[in-house]
Amino acid sequence: MKTNTFQRLQNQGGFFLLAGPCVIEGEEMAFQTARHIKDVCQRLEIPFVFKGSYRKANRSRLDSFTGIGDLEALGILAAVGRELNVPVVTDIHTPQEAAMAADFVDILQIPAFLCRQTDLLIAAAHTGKAVNIKKGQFLAPESMRFAVDKVRESGCNDVAVTDRGTCFGYGDLIVDFRGIPVMQNLCNAPVIMDCTHSLQQPNTGSGVTGGKPELIETIARAAVATGADGLFMETHPNPAVAKSDGANMLKLDLLEPLLTRLKAIRKTIDSFNK
Repeated sequence: MKTNTFQRLQNQGGFFLLAGPCVIEGEEMAFQTARHIKDVCQRLEIPFVFKGSYRKANRSRLDSFTGIGDLEALGILAAVGRELNVPVVTDIHTPQEAAMAADFVDILQIPAFLCRQTDLLIAAAHTGKAVNIKKGQFLAPESMRFAVDKVRESGCNDVAVTDRGTCFGYGDLIVDFRGIPVMQNLCNAPVIMDCTHSLQQPNTGSGVTGGKPELIETIARAAVATGADGLFMETHPNPAVAKSDGANMLKLDLLEPLLTRLKAIRKTIDSFNK
């Protein structure tokens, strides 16, 4: 029986990592980031998936950066995957985009705001690629089983769920770590914790999303201790000049010490379960 993408990532033990910039800004930055993450993950023996949006469709303001062009960005993602021999994930926004993006990447990601869009889930499933569904900020963890069911019933069993926090008032998010085991059990799928988007402060008065990157390690530690199968982190060589979501990305040179500490936490937790 064929082993799917998420099974391969899980079978390597510990937790796996989906990491990369918020959006593809150009080839040089993408490769610089991907090579650094791959080197770190090889040293620490952490399975790695490179992530990058080829286009940002959900922006607060009309003048916000959305991308360098769909096919150019997708081509860069494909080149990273091919040259570095790593799986690649990107998010899609409409059913029509599913087949286009599937020609370039290994995993299609469903954005949190779109996780209930039946046509989008079906289209992603029909590509034959793995599907990562982000939990809507407006949904209880228990509700994600129905999104997973739509994908499975459309022919794709290679599926995972990612938590990215829950709306708390108008401009903040909270993470309920009870959701990790709840979704693992109800969805029977790997559960990933998005350690950066869960720290966003959306809907600020300026129209630019804020964030609390100083708490990335707090979220990541709790997720690893709770038993998350994977971590999702957006990282950039210089978040201060990033074209999207710089306010809540991890600075690239902080990744290795953080992952080293997280590996130690998981090793300790696993020792209690033996």
